[in-house]
Amino acid sequence: MNKPIFKRVVLKLSGEALQGSSEYGIDYNVLVSIARQIKEVKRLGVEIAIVIGGGNIFRGVAGSTKGMDRASADYMGMLATVINGLALQDALEKNGVFTRVLSAIEMRQLTEPYIRRRAIRHLEKGRVVIFAGGTGNPYFTTDTTAALRAIEIGAEVIMKATKVDGVYSSDPVKNKNAKKYDTLRYIDVLKKGLKVMDATATSLCMDNELPIIVFNLKRAGNIKRVIMGERIGTTVKGRGRAG
Repeated sequence: MNKPIFKRVVLKLSGEALQGSSEYGIDYNVLVSIARQIKEVKRLGVEIAIVIGGGNIFRGVAGSTKGMDRASADYMGMLATVINGLALQDALEKNGVFTRVLSAIEMRQLTEPYIRRRAIRHLEKGRVVIFAGGTGNPYFTTDTTAALRAIEIGAEVIMKATKVDGVYSSDPVKNKNAKKYDTLRYIDVLKKGLKVMDATATSLCMDNELPIIVFNLKRAGNIKRVIMGERIGTTVKGRGRAG
């Protein structure tokens, strides 16, 4: 039997990933599907931390463009990530996966405060850790949160789950001739402005040589495929040519 190539990973989920085909909110069937995939990977002995967005409920940048104070809008977006984190925790625990939600914004009745050593200890005890509340600071995205937390806990890779099967030279929906990249260097992502993660997150990963794997969440089993080392999606790392 093949063994996982990663021991500890950070899975980055967007809020939209939980939305499914709905226009707003959380699709419970999507939650259950994600929970089952994570359970499958947990059985392999992999330590999983999850960073979750809040765009299915409220997006800070969108609020600020409509006249809201940017800091206030971002804090509202952080609260949306806590809602998503609690929903995912519920789905995981109903599937028999012990889970802890750690928030960068303290709300002790609902979550544990984010403490780096506590997060690592939960992972070592076999629990899934969900990082909510972003970084706790406005003007930072959950992409940056994923990079920061992954570095802090010593994760080996960021697995970014998306609606497409990798990174393309342009939008593959609008451009049928868009080129899919199997591998990219961090600097290529920054220079070409490719939508992998935001520039701050990409720079953090580059400085700390933390690989990013972008893959399609919609295909059931893809989380396990990445963990097992199958060549799916796009891998962003320091070495190797774009292609």
